[in-house]
Amino acid sequence: MTSNVKDNTYSNLTVVEHPLIQHKLTKMRDKDCDKFSFRCYAREITQLLTYEVTRDLPTVMVEVETPVSTSQFPILKEDIPVIVPILRAGLGMAEGIEMLMPSAPIGHIGLYRDPKTKRPVEYVVKLPDLKDRYVFITDPMLATGYTSVKAADILVENGAKPEHIRLVVLVAAPEGVEVFASAYPDIPIITACLDTHLNENAYIVPGLGDAGDRLFGTK
Repeated sequence: MTSNVKDNTYSNLTVVEHPLIQHKLTKMRDKDCDKFSFRCYAREITQLLTYEVTRDLPTVMVEVETPVSTSQFPILKEDIPVIVPILRAGLGMAEGIEMLMPSAPIGHIGLYRDPKTKRPVEYVVKLPDLKDRYVFITDPMLATGYTSVKAADILVENGAKPEHIRLVVLVAAPEGVEVFASAYPDIPIITACLDTHLNENAYIVPGLGDAGDRLFGTK
């Protein structure tokens, strides 16, 4: 049986427990998973998560002439959503959504985590017009939560409405979910798995390791 689980402790968290997603995530977790496979799995899982991410996008009816008749059919009401990966690891996930929505604009938020404070440091922001548009943040890991909160802060400062933002991650830690939910209780978090905890280096356990390094083959 497949299900999308909402934990009462985290009202804005949805864990998508689809067998295909869980299979691919298990393959990604393996320390011997090569760069090419890791990227493919990240993209494919994101595509599967996008079904849940886009579930509540508003639609309107439009008239379409088919080869057989003319009738009314649904189409997205708003402009195509904006994809905003958190650099650099979020790029591997953004590809998955872009394949389903090739017309979607892609913004970029560059943040890195200070090794001492574990807090995000901004180094680049490049965004399209966000007014009245849905925005999908992509980042493989929701660890401490501070990077995701900073990204949401930037989006709101640039015109996005919190209720239009979605945070899409592959793996989340309870600590990160709590931090993000405290700052933005109305922004849904969609993930493939809620892992157990953060270690002393603020890495998710059991996690994926450093997703950026594994995506791009760096150390």
